[in-house]
Order: sequence, then C-alpha cells, then structure tokens
Amino acid sequence: MNGSSSNKKLIILAMALGLLMSSLDNTIVASCISKLSEDFNIFDKISWVFTAYMLAATSTMLVFGKMSDLFGRKMFYMIGICMFLIGSALCGVSQSVDQLIWSRVIQGIGSGALFPISFTIIYTIFSDPKDAAKMSGVFGAIFGISSVAGPQLGSFIAEHLGWRWNFYINVPIGLASMIVLMISLKETRSEHRPKIDYLGTIFLVITTVSLMLALEWGGKDYEWSSWQEISLFAVSVIFGALFIMIERHASEPVLPLSIFKNKMVLGTSIIVFCQGVLMFSAITYLPIFTVAVLGHENSNGVLTPMMASLIAGAILFGFLQTKFAFRTLMLVSMSMTIIVAWLLSIVSSDASSGYMILLMILLGLGAIGPLMSVAQSSIASNVDPKYMGVSSSIVGFWRSIGGIMGASIMATIVNNNLHQLITDGAAKAGIPADRISMLANPELLIRAEGTISPEIRKFLQTALATAINHGFILSICVGIVGFIAALFVGSSRLEGSKKQQTSAVHV
Repeated sequence: MNGSSSNKKLIILAMALGLLMSSLDNTIVASCISKLSEDFNIFDKISWVFTAYMLAATSTMLVFGKMSDLFGRKMFYMIGICMFLIGSALCGVSQSVDQLIWSRVIQGIGSGALFPISFTIIYTIFSDPKDAAKMSGVFGAIFGISSVAGPQLGSFIAEHLGWRWNFYINVPIGLASMIVLMISLKETRSEHRPKIDYLGTIFLVITTVSLMLALEWGGKDYEWSSWQEISLFAVSVIFGALFIMIERHASEPVLPLSIFKNKMVLGTSIIVFCQGVLMFSAITYLPIFTVAVLGHENSNGVLTPMMASLIAGAILFGFLQTKFAFRTLMLVSMSMTIIVAWLLSIVSSDASSGYMILLMILLGLGAIGPLMSVAQSSIASNVDPKYMGVSSSIVGFWRSIGGIMGASIMATIVNNNLHQLITDGAAKAGIPADRISMLANPELLIRAEGTISPEIRKFLQTALATAINHGFILSICVGIVGFIAALFVGSSRLEGSKKQQTSAVHV
C-alpha cells in the first residue's frame, strides 16, 4: 500500500457509506410496507418489494466477488454503486408496484457488489492483516447495525418525508462515495486476459434464486409439499449439481470449489449460515414478541440494546482476533448463540423490560456481533490472495441463505404451534371454532388493541409467546451445529505479515 493515510481514511469512509446504504436497504422497506400498500393498493405483490432485493443481492454476490478478482476491485465496486444508485432513483419515482419491484432488482444487483468488494478492498489496502482485521470489525458493525436499524429508520423517514425518501436518500450518499473512490483509490491489474465462466455464473444464479424462492414461499404462499415447492427445490438441486460439475473443470470458476478443502473456509461457511438463522429469526420475531406479547408500544426498547451491543461485539472481536485464534472466538460466539437461543426459548409472556434488555445485550455482544468481523478475517487469511474477492462474498452469501432459511422455517414452526395452541384452548377461552384461524395471526395482537376482550387477549398472548419460544429451538439446534463446526476449523490465526498480492490496490 502506497500513499497518504488521509487518502486511506477517505477510502474507508466512502466504502463505509456504500456498505451502510446497501445493508440498510435490505430491511428498510419492511417498515413502510403499509404506506406502499396504500399508494399502490396491491397487497398480493407487496412482499416482492423485499424479496426481489434479497434475491438479486444474494444471487449476484459470489459473481461480483469473482469478477472483482479477475478485473479489479475498483471497476466492479463502481459498477455496483452505479447500479445501486440507478435502482434507488427508479424506486423513488416508481408509479406502480411492478416498476418498484423491477427497480429493487436493479438495486439488489448493485448491492451484491458492494458487500464483498468493500471487505476485499479493506484487506488489500492494509499491509498488516491485524489492522485490516480491526477495520473489518468496524465494517461488520456497520453491516450489522444497519440490518437491525433498517425498519426503525425506514419507519421514521416514511412517516415524516414519505416512503420514496427511503430511496432518494441513497443518491447523495452514493454519489459522495463514488467521487471519493474515483479520486483516492488507484489500482494496478494484471495484463492477463481472464476467461469468464459464463455457464457457471448462469447455473449459480438459477440455483440460488430457485432455492431462495422455495424457502421464501414455503409454508406461507405454498405448502411445503406442494408441486410449486417440490419443483423449486428440484430445480435448485439439479442446477446445483450441474454447477458443481462445471466448476470442477472451468479454467476460471466463478466459485473455486478447491477453497472449501480448507477447514477454516468450510467451517466458517457453516458457522455464518448458523449465525444467519439466529440473526434473521431474532430480527423477525423479537419485535413481534415485544409488541404483541409484552404489550410495548414499539420494539425500540428491544432493538436499540441489540444494535448497541452488536456494534460493541463486532468491534471488540475485531480487536480480539489479533490476540486469539479464530477457533477460540468462534467457539465463544457459538456458545453464546446456544445460551441466548435457549433463554429465548423459555422467556415468558410477562418478562420484564430489564430482562429483555439483558437478553438483547447478550444476543448482540456475544452471539451475532463477533462473527461480523471474525468470519471475514478467518476466510481472508486462509485463501490465496487471487481469490480474495470471491472469498469475501462467501460470508455474505451463506449468512443470507441461512437467514432466509431460518426465518422461513421458524415462521412455519411458530404459525403451526400458534394454530395448534389456540385450537386446543379455544373452548376454555370462549373462542368460537370459526374464529380460530383469524385469531391465529400474530399481526392481530399488534393491531387489534381494544377490539379483543382482556381474557381472550391474555390467552392469545400466552399462546403466541409459547409458539415463538418453540420457534427459537431451531436456533439452539443450529447453534450446536455451529459449535461442532468451530471445533474442527483448525488453529489458524492472523499472521503478522501479508502474502504477496497478485494485484495491488493503493491510495
């Protein structure tokens, strides 16, 4: 790395802004769904506004990571941020829900570049991996907090400025990030003309999209045993198998399967998948528990401590990884995942605010926050530098897949348990049989204040609390899987000096 420290600080700031934008938009729309529904008056398509972004971002993440390895970080970061800004502007001016959904796809594709390449550039511009690891903790905190804070910030903006400003606000931030990087970031690349793995790229996208759609729709839009679900899973398996066959023989595979022969890379992939399950389950169901079960006006009292502790956990473990082996830190994080998931599986419907705040601090500080930095560093230090881009994208890819799978399976567990609990106790609670299905809806307790008798309301709150408790058993199971995976990742730790780079990014 050559150049001034002030340039380096500008580059870090510019990438932090890009990462903040893309991860915020992952969840920011969830809070203004009702406003969107009012404007477009189409309720059956509105969930696609969220789903389209997730599909586009996750399915292109590995592709952009690989392209940045082949053609340079700066070029594909710029392409990504341009697409993100174009998508954001188009989202803001959309006149129909269909326009908005396709604009979200463009925005999501751009986001697929920003996450992996941001971390890749961090590991490239710092000559000392320990400095890079500390900075990855800060970037991990930015990603984590924006993922959790998105709904709250989105709700505030939609309420005071209108939902379109959730998208317009990205434009000046993104332009500032682009201008700074154009001036400050210099890059030298090999003269070698790489061969693009087109077929592998297509098969990867088909595999990812079909799997994510199956997980997104399963148990909600379609029964798990329906032909739609079976077909999507079948497509995912078939094209996944074809993808593996292609990658084994490609001269420049979009996902070099050889990197998974490294125990740390394989183990970290499993661990961040498990982290995604807990993270998305918590983000989805803890606000519901807080408002519908505990009767709080909003979920800020739960989410704010989680955000603060998540930042602390990511930054703290970013520093600790310069002192301890990755395995040690992963075992601590997975142990906390199991403990917190167990505590969430037994929390009662009359838990105090203080107890819930303590749980959220444990969740952010020990279970979710640490891996925001440790996972990136553990993989980056165990792959050939020429695979740095694709290896950085692996973390975000598996976290997203785990998150979608976790939220989907937990939704099925919670909904089935809630329906069963209400059915079993309906007669005693004085609920007519024809109202059971209507009452077995968590949203009802959030929005039906005063329209349900206190006795029935208390019964429903207890039933919902129990159903959510049962849902977090899934997180206990994946926490155990993650803990076992952490035992076998090896004793790798950060080295004091860096491997020779095949290409250079400097300031």
